[in-house]
Amino acid sequence: MELSDEQRAIRDAVREFAVEEIRPTAAECDRDQRFPEEVWDGLAALDVTSLTVPEAYGGLDVTSLTVPEAYGGLDVDRLTYSVVNEEVAYGALSVATALSVHSLATSCIAEFGDDDQKERWLPDMAGGRPVGAFALSEPQAGSNPAEMTTEARREGDEYVINGKKQWITNGERSGVVVLFAKTDREDPRSVTQFVVPKDADGLEVGKKEDKLGLRASDTTSLLFDDVRIPVENRLTEEGKGLSAAFHILTGGRIGIASQAVGLAQSALDEAVAYARDREQFGKPIADIQTVRHKLADMKTQLEAARLLTRDAAQRDDRGEDVELAASMAKYFASEAAVDVTNEAVQIHGGYGYTTDFDVERLYRDSKITTIYEGTSEIQKKVIARNVLE
Repeated sequence: MELSDEQRAIRDAVREFAVEEIRPTAAECDRDQRFPEEVWDGLAALDVTSLTVPEAYGGLDVTSLTVPEAYGGLDVDRLTYSVVNEEVAYGALSVATALSVHSLATSCIAEFGDDDQKERWLPDMAGGRPVGAFALSEPQAGSNPAEMTTEARREGDEYVINGKKQWITNGERSGVVVLFAKTDREDPRSVTQFVVPKDADGLEVGKKEDKLGLRASDTTSLLFDDVRIPVENRLTEEGKGLSAAFHILTGGRIGIASQAVGLAQSALDEAVAYARDREQFGKPIADIQTVRHKLADMKTQLEAARLLTRDAAQRDDRGEDVELAASMAKYFASEAAVDVTNEAVQIHGGYGYTTDFDVERLYRDSKITTIYEGTSEIQKKVIARNVLE
């Protein structure tokens, strides 16, 4: 699928940044479990943190990405969003995940907020600070958010929030939380969407998770103990939050598929470079048929994943219902990322099992793409339902 001139320019600019600024510190940040704030500020300088913010509220100005002046003032479409996510993930999935969740938060405010709410939150978030978080999952309500127990009780002109959210990306570093809570704990349909400042009294950051992969990205719980916010911070009407969440996550799944493609591309490139340089039996292992077949399979999976992902993005841009396309892209691309990174480790042999080579980290990181924003099993459930209907 051909990209437009401006999309290719954006892709090239973000790829250059990923190679020169993100990848050099990725292994160190993974080891230290430290998010590279300097990289985040660089993404903000490229306007990448404003991807899902309308231009009127500080959204992406493509002229800052060395695009010809004629293409300035673009409101970013889903395909451009997909391409940017792919390239950031090529640098490091931890950074791409932080960007994706920040974009989920700005998407919620952009799509469901009123003019005052957009003006209050989006311009600063477009500039990267405050960082956004998306608080939907709970300890006992992951794949089925209707079972959440976090409650927002109306008291006059305020809501009082109590509960716990789990698996929150940007949990420590965020300044704004888009929160989903029930306004009637007995009614599963009463989920409502709110914007909660991170410094609100009673809001505490819980345990930082020690994870298999994605170790540079902070993942925490958020604890709400009589947190009071004004009614003006409610994004949707009471009871309309769950449909809003599903709508946002459908688009978000295209972003995760894009990240999986970028991660897989990085692993393939590493494997190709290693196969050309590494010699066994007096010749590069790239000349060994078994290795060549592995590379062929990796390339085929990668390109199939990219096509599914970009097809879903283009369907979204055309205004089509993309539930099926997004789930197929997310399911296939995430499983392909696991397969491709696994084979990249195999091609590296024993060296691939060490932290001296990036493929070890890429392999660990790949697994999360099959889990967050809807597991592979949930995606297959969505796909099968669409097929049968």
